[in-house]
Amino acid sequence: MVYLYHLNTTRIRPWKMDSNLIPFSAPFPLIHTVPNNSYNAHFRLTSISASRMSSQRGRRQFSLDPVSGSGTRSEAAFDEAAFEAERLRLDAKARETMAETSKRENEDDPKAWKWVIRKRIWDLMEARNVAQNPRPVHHRIPNFLGASTAAQKLGELEEFQISNCVKVNPDSPQKQVRFLTLSGSKMLLTPQPRLRTGFFSVVESHMLPPTPRAINEACTSVGVAKHGRPIGLDEKIKVDLIVIGSVAVDPRTGARLGKGIC
Repeated sequence: MVYLYHLNTTRIRPWKMDSNLIPFSAPFPLIHTVPNNSYNAHFRLTSISASRMSSQRGRRQFSLDPVSGSGTRSEAAFDEAAFEAERLRLDAKARETMAETSKRENEDDPKAWKWVIRKRIWDLMEARNVAQNPRPVHHRIPNFLGASTAAQKLGELEEFQISNCVKVNPDSPQKQVRFLTLSGSKMLLTPQPRLRTGFFSVVESHMLPPTPRAINEACTSVGVAKHGRPIGLDEKIKVDLIVIGSVAVDPRTGARLGKGIC
């Protein structure tokens, strides 16, 4: 399941966003009609949606904090292997924390319904083998069979086509959305890994080297860190569209659950 937010805002301030929500896309057969004031079409929905382990010993620690200044990181100073190792270490630590939180909340409150729903969806995806790597999908925004097809359907929407700036999370199932954004000469806005100290990174096609694989690389966390420009809360950017992955979605109300990150 992917959410589209069509925004009217001149600053990236979450508390000032005026948005219209459009539910979009699916591998499972729930039929839903998008409200007439959004996009008059029928989409197949699901409560499943559009996303390793610890770093190797002996390799130096790499900070995921953004670099200072407005320029991109120089290729000579950027250690891709160290960055990826640190990112995977943080991912593993976060998933472990989420698992502990899930267990604790279920022990403290038998009606901890959010974690019950998340686990049911994750278990279902693995049991039906509709999940894609990275696996297992537990404690992630799960990647799923058909994620690329869902992205192509997104690319056909007028809301996407007229957008100049699209915010997309760095989860695996939204990789094709990031590719469509950059290949369409749009500005890609994506969060810093784990949002430790930074806010977002901006990537545009003109910032990339003129190689056939440049856009593909820029769709990954390493590529964003390598070629992107970190920005802060005071950056003045008009965001036209936000694409959000989910673990579970109510097709009647649009209410969603993320992966439960702490």
